[in-house]
Amino acid sequence: MLGVSRDGDVVTIELQREERRNALDSELVTLLREAVLVAVADQARVIVVTGRGPIFSAGADLSGVRSDEFLSGLREMLHTIESAPIPVISAINGGAFGAGVQLALASDLRVLAPDAYLAIPAAKLGITVDRWTMRRLVSLIGGGPARTVLLGAEPVSAADAYAFGFANRIGTLAEAQVWAKEIAELAPLSLRHMKLVLNDDGTRDPENAQQRAALEAAWTSEDAREGRLARQEKRAAKFVGR
Repeated sequence: MLGVSRDGDVVTIELQREERRNALDSELVTLLREAVLVAVADQARVIVVTGRGPIFSAGADLSGVRSDEFLSGLREMLHTIESAPIPVISAINGGAFGAGVQLALASDLRVLAPDAYLAIPAAKLGITVDRWTMRRLVSLIGGGPARTVLLGAEPVSAADAYAFGFANRIGTLAEAQVWAKEIAELAPLSLRHMKLVLNDDGTRDPENAQQRAALEAAWTSEDAREGRLARQEKRAAKFVGR
């Protein structure tokens, strides 16, 4: 389910759940969080996260996405990556959807393969994403493109992701690992301070009561149930706004 390898000061963590297109469930997010903590404890200088197969991550495994256990584990994993004292690079192959995009947002740098793309199709499923995700997306690609991704539920190609600033480089996993080795030679304390300041971007400010109520209303709605059923039955969802 998860592969970990080390080359010098660079640790590569590979999602290996190809039968589910590397969709994240409670077990996988726990393993990923633990792998990051172990890499830091073992004094790695840079971490590269990638996915085996044609898809980086299909997002959350919808069979358990509504459980408190999964949502709590996902938040902890994202916070662990964001707060790790070393740079984390997401090497994105193929598609990154939903929680897969969140994983990339928590990372410090992103290398997208030329055919890669990202999408947050929450509105097609009758659900939504949290304030952190939306604010971090805005901070990386700008308000206009973020609205296209979220309100339009449209995918973004690797080329556009680079133009918007989401992708730091266009390249393969091997090229991301080469870059990671170069970064690993830089001063660790300098990188640690820069990461702390760069991530102090207001994304962890608490949501207000109205925002929280709207989020909970979406997740507990008839539309959310319809979105899940339509996905299972491979048909277009019919949303009614309740």
